Amino acid sequence: MDGPVASHNVFQRATETALYLRTSLPDILHHPKVAIVCGSGLGGLAETIHPEPRIETAYANIPNFPRSTVQGHVGKLVFGLIGPAKTPAILLVGRAHFYEGHTMDLVTFATRVCKVMGVEIVIVTNAAGGLNQDYAVGDIVCLNDHLNMAGLVGIHPLRGPNIDDFGVRFPPLSDAYDLELRRRAHQAWKKLGLDKQKRQLHEGVYAFVAGPTYETRAECRMLRGFGADVVGMSTVPEIVVARHSGLRVLAFSLVTNNAVLEAGPRGDDEAIQAMSKDELGQHLSKGKANHGEVLEAGREAAKDMQQALVKQILSDLYPQ
Repeated sequence: MDGPVASHNVFQRATETALYLRTSLPDILHHPKVAIVCGSGLGGLAETIHPEPRIETAYANIPNFPRSTVQGHVGKLVFGLIGPAKTPAILLVGRAHFYEGHTMDLVTFATRVCKVMGVEIVIVTNAAGGLNQDYAVGDIVCLNDHLNMAGLVGIHPLRGPNIDDFGVRFPPLSDAYDLELRRRAHQAWKKLGLDKQKRQLHEGVYAFVAGPTYETRAECRMLRGFGADVVGMSTVPEIVVARHSGLRVLAFSLVTNNAVLEAGPRGDDEAIQAMSKDELGQHLSKGKANHGEVLEAGREAAKDMQQALVKQILSDLYPQ
């Protein structure tokens, strides 16, 4: 379903979808406690669950679900058990984005379904551009705040009649990023010895922009000036809806490219006057982001984020 969803029908539709999903699940998976959203190139997080029982369902086969059309987003739900306590979990391998043409209701619909199914904690991952010059490609950022740039100008997932079945009309977001979960993330990083390697774990602020274009140099400087450390085209709508629904949130950004903050070359710069057209193109394109690099960086960092960090956090949170 790709058309607009009336706000007053969202709870009913989410309930219908949850009932549909439960028809194919064993009883032990009917009420998952954790949902993990796998961002660009991070679908390997699905390998953190135990091999049995494991139930996969393509988004295309799920009533009311939007379809993900972006490379690196497979588009399936994976149900299984995770960690030593065999905690029931849902993994969302791929997500729907606003820039694909979906409404905000659809972009955040899976989060609503997770709430109806009994999820308590949402772990959200994404690939993002690094605005903070102290960040290197491959670093991981535990988010502690965000700038909802699209939401500030009216593209907000809670716009319209409030859905009282999920939450209050004016939910606060000053506590959106759960402090205890963030503490556990840093503790798990050290417990695994990941603090001894080159890749770093930071805390920072994520700027959500609508996309699908990567940001201009001036836009990157503006966002950095506003206090953003990373920038991307997802995550924040899901987090807003998760908090509206009373879910606890832990979010990670994988830095897949360094945003270009310095101003571009001027046409009257003496240094470029003798350059050929090809040389000018190469000069201007230094640092330009591309989706292929995003996916490759995701693959390179996947082991630290998926097989180690997330699994360790959940093992500590739900011990045997």
